Amino acid sequence: MAKLLEGKVAVVTGAGRGIGRGEAMALAAAGAKVVVNDLGGGGDGVGSDATPAQQVVNEIKAAGGEAVASLDSVSEVGSAERIIQTAVDHFGRIDILVNNAGILRDRMVFNMSDEEWDIVQKVHLYGHFYCARAASRHMRAQKWGRIVNTSSSAGLGSTFGQANYGSAKEGIIGLTRQIARDMAKYNTTCNAIRPGAATRLTLNPELIANWERAGRTDLKERIEANQPDDIAPFILFLCTEAAGNISGRTFSVAGGEISLYSEPVLERTIYKKGRWTVEELIDVAPNTLGQGLKLVGIE
Repeated sequence: MAKLLEGKVAVVTGAGRGIGRGEAMALAAAGAKVVVNDLGGGGDGVGSDATPAQQVVNEIKAAGGEAVASLDSVSEVGSAERIIQTAVDHFGRIDILVNNAGILRDRMVFNMSDEEWDIVQKVHLYGHFYCARAASRHMRAQKWGRIVNTSSSAGLGSTFGQANYGSAKEGIIGLTRQIARDMAKYNTTCNAIRPGAATRLTLNPELIANWERAGRTDLKERIEANQPDDIAPFILFLCTEAAGNISGRTFSVAGGEISLYSEPVLERTIYKKGRWTVEELIDVAPNTLGQGLKLVGIE
């Protein structure tokens, strides 16, 4: 692989396994020095283990690259800031941030606990913000940076039992747009991906069971057709100079298929001078705003 990112320093969160591991390995192969961040907990965020992050570091070094492990959590501001500081302390700068760390606490919304809601928001949405804020301070000063956030199709309502995860992932899309605007004049881009790949999160038994109860038996086969390492090449592209004009946008990445999402647009409008009454809306809206709409989740 060409050393497209020679001299750059990258941080990849959740890089001990799956998609994050593939991203860290690819960035290193492209010449970047990499902070491999992974708490090493279970898919539900419980526990910690230094082994996954260190194994990836060892692989990068064995291939001739430079890397260091970070075991800090993204979910608390102090530890998230230490992740970014690790890059500065070891390699002198931070050029690239790939926010990938994530957990699942799946439950149907009527059974979801406060704790299940809170921890997923903290790891995903808060974790993206904490790391991006810390990294953006350095990127602003050096007037160059690349931030890639990880969303999910769950935010589009494509799964069941993931109100916490889906809302956090869709919040990341809004965060991405705002970071892109804040950082544009500092030659720093921020984009988001909705990846499709077979990982320990996407193939967890509870998620598959939810799909099967809904009559979808092809989920495992569809996901397994796309592998975690398939995501990395597009991440590399977004981190190069060739993608310097792309920011604030969202992409679907799965296997050999990469798609650009359109931004939200107004589909239909009804108008009157002054305020609508509910009686008027009952008369007008079903055949205008509501025409052809179907209940979400009802096939």
